[in-house]
Amino acid sequence: MAANQTDALRRVGENLYVNDHGTYFAWFSVAGKQIKRSLKTTDKTLARRRLAELREKGARLHGGEQRNIHFDELVKMWLESIRNEVKESTYVRRIVCLNQITPFFKGASVRSIGIQQIEKWKIARSGVIAPRTFNKELETLNHVLRYARDVKGLLLENPAEKIRNHKADAAVVQIPGKEQFCALVAELRKEPQAVRSGAADFVEFLGYSGLRLGEAIAVMWCDVNFELATLLVTGGEEGTKNHEARSLPLFPPLRSLLERMRQERKGTLNHEGRIFGFQHVRHGPTSTLQRTSAKTHRRAMRHTPNHWWSHGGALLSVVAAACNHTGGNTP
Repeated sequence: MAANQTDALRRVGENLYVNDHGTYFAWFSVAGKQIKRSLKTTDKTLARRRLAELREKGARLHGGEQRNIHFDELVKMWLESIRNEVKESTYVRRIVCLNQITPFFKGASVRSIGIQQIEKWKIARSGVIAPRTFNKELETLNHVLRYARDVKGLLLENPAEKIRNHKADAAVVQIPGKEQFCALVAELRKEPQAVRSGAADFVEFLGYSGLRLGEAIAVMWCDVNFELATLLVTGGEEGTKNHEARSLPLFPPLRSLLERMRQERKGTLNHEGRIFGFQHVRHGPTSTLQRTSAKTHRRAMRHTPNHWWSHGGALLSVVAAACNHTGGNTP
């Protein structure tokens, strides 16, 4: 609040003030911090109610040693608090975001961070990163400052909540048709490394099942029930996206693929082992997939129903990096 506005305030009740225009203000101290806020009303009854709500929030402010901690210290505390509560991929993504956010607030007391500092970050980042990246950073910043407000009692309000997400352009998903997919598989089968490594089988498995990469890699032979014609999807240790297992029917192409793979590994197949032995798939197009013009994004694989082969719709996309996976394929 500006100095001249403060001088013009007139006390009309406990912690309640009014200016010459009839607008009410709250003015009180809590945990060593003086709080002055416009209550944004000229109605005294409403002003008293908002004052009570503001004081209730203020009562949660921490007055101990932690009240002067810096932003980078808060970040470490927050990361530690979520370490065992989120997936590893989510945790890493938060760290990536915070590596970009922290320089704007490094050394600043958490209690001093306001909308002006947040705006500086917003302006600086808006011009150099994509809307989706900006939104992910804003989401992370909100998490950290909510932690400061709700858990640590360092903030009365979270200033980041006043910043809006950037509108991201809708992604255009290009999904190959049946002929394109068959051509892709045929090309992969001509590549010794793609066959030997299991990449060719993996691409077919993804196309027929519609699973996410992590889900597909985690599937074990014991998850396949040929008698009931079902495939159990658990997501392995990381779980599925919604943390719920689901069962898929073994559509004819998927069943044929798995039966052939099982027959090829007869005598060495580990019922409790993974179908695909590699740990993850490296990103990046390969010459094989470039030759088939399958320049599609792996996320597109989730936009087509699994019953495509029965009903003739568009096929799921394939992973352009499947031939470049890390690790060998074990039965």
